[in-house]
Amino acid sequence: MSAPLLSIEDLNVTFSTRRGLVQAVRGVSLSLQPGEMLGLVGESGSGKSVTGFAVTRLLDKAGRIANGRILYKGQDITRASAADFRNLHGAAMAMIFQNPRAALNPIRAVGQQIADAILAHKRISSQEAREAALNLLRAVQIRDPERRMNAYPHELSGGMCQRVMIAIAISCNPQFLIADEPTTGLDVTTQKVVMDLLASIAAERGMATILITHDLGLAARYCSRVVVMEQGRLVEEAAPLTLFHAPQHPYTRRLVAASPTATSRVTDLVPDGELKPSIEVKDGSPPAHGTPPLLDVQRIVKRFDDGTAAVTDFSMTMTAGESVGLVGESGSGKSTTSRMICRLIDPSEGEILFDGYSISKIPARDFHRSPSRKDIQIVFQDPNDSLNPRFTAFDCIAHPLLRLLRMRSGDALRQRVEECAHRVGLPKELLSRFPHQLSGGQKARVGIARAIACSPRLLVLDEPTAALDVSVQAVVLQLLDRLRREDNLAFLFVSHDLNVVRMMCDRTIVLRAGGIVEQGESRALFANPRTDYTRELVDAVPHIGAPAALVPA
Repeated sequence: MSAPLLSIEDLNVTFSTRRGLVQAVRGVSLSLQPGEMLGLVGESGSGKSVTGFAVTRLLDKAGRIANGRILYKGQDITRASAADFRNLHGAAMAMIFQNPRAALNPIRAVGQQIADAILAHKRISSQEAREAALNLLRAVQIRDPERRMNAYPHELSGGMCQRVMIAIAISCNPQFLIADEPTTGLDVTTQKVVMDLLASIAAERGMATILITHDLGLAARYCSRVVVMEQGRLVEEAAPLTLFHAPQHPYTRRLVAASPTATSRVTDLVPDGELKPSIEVKDGSPPAHGTPPLLDVQRIVKRFDDGTAAVTDFSMTMTAGESVGLVGESGSGKSTTSRMICRLIDPSEGEILFDGYSISKIPARDFHRSPSRKDIQIVFQDPNDSLNPRFTAFDCIAHPLLRLLRMRSGDALRQRVEECAHRVGLPKELLSRFPHQLSGGQKARVGIARAIACSPRLLVLDEPTAALDVSVQAVVLQLLDRLRREDNLAFLFVSHDLNVVRMMCDRTIVLRAGGIVEQGESRALFANPRTDYTRELVDAVPHIGAPAALVPA
């Protein structure tokens, strides 16, 4: 075997906080061969990203490498001067960040941002840099690259922004790349396109890659070797098929058990510290014939001011206690449809009946006055955006009770909030904390508690577990499943995670370009899709059992 391109030896990283030093990385040692794609997996707080930031010297001011060495081609880069390391950064190593919209400059055209990266390391003219940037956009397969050169990040989809980030990262032909959760928030087909692109570029250029992810299926599909981290330590390392089919460490076994597969049920997920629920999961049988619909959506259409039709002729019905999944690529109309049903936006045409009464005639701006408002609630994708940062967890849960049920502050309100918190497994002592003082799973529980506070009959779930680790996701999914059965709640489950939809939903509706392309009982639909588009979605889902990508060593 050739000498490693990168060697990390006994790496320790600490952060200074008001409560003293926090050890984020503890004695990590690993190596990366030229051309290899190495997976770094684990939950939030396991030290994955901190390890990547330490290698690229992007730790914030509070963090420092307390001990250990990082060798690049045998040179200890922890001792390199800032000037010497600047020459390495970009030209020898590069990083793709988790949120491309946050990483890109919002007020600078993407073509110019790629040119900036080139000019930082190459002595060429601005025109030459611009031509090189255009060639890079072609290399990352962006449609109409000449026009996209002058586009701003907000004018591009999430997948396109991630392609721009890849173009910036490879602009100076680095020898190794760190991709930190590069597909979080992308739909399955876009995720596959981005990862296939990244893997092919790495193979063509002989570029070594560290893929940081909490998606075990993604690591299994693309990495030749996987390293598992827990609480700052490296706990296991092996080829993906060995690691995920015969895990040795208890933590790896828990991660694998909590990861949804093509055949698992909600009760099969065993998150860390949780017991399997005793509730038997249904097979997703249809409601009894003649059951009146709770929700009846009749040929709704949504056109925006520019004439774009986001949803075209969408119809569906739901009964009480039924769970229906809404899947499709980004831009397929999933979120627009769910927001019309929630009455957050108005349909351009069509009618929405709830419990037999038309709610589409009431303007969205006035729907909070409707008696149906308390019966239709939504759990948003990102609790960081949907929870008021100035509200405590108690205030967040109490807000709909005060606004919709006109409850007054006092013992009755406190008792109701504490009851909701208890039902979602949120400890009472956390109710006084603000969102930034809670973990991702705790914030997700606050969002669910807020949604069920008014005892709704229909819950719209818009990607409720998209940003959660697999073990936290397992807890939240089991919680939602239990609440649905206890309260006979109807779920409209909007997601791009097909494994989750198959587990959680009786029926699934597949959307494309605002229209329905296929619908049916979930397990049957995913086991034997009738349309090419649904088959493409199903095939794009990465599984733990998938073979590792062939990456040249």
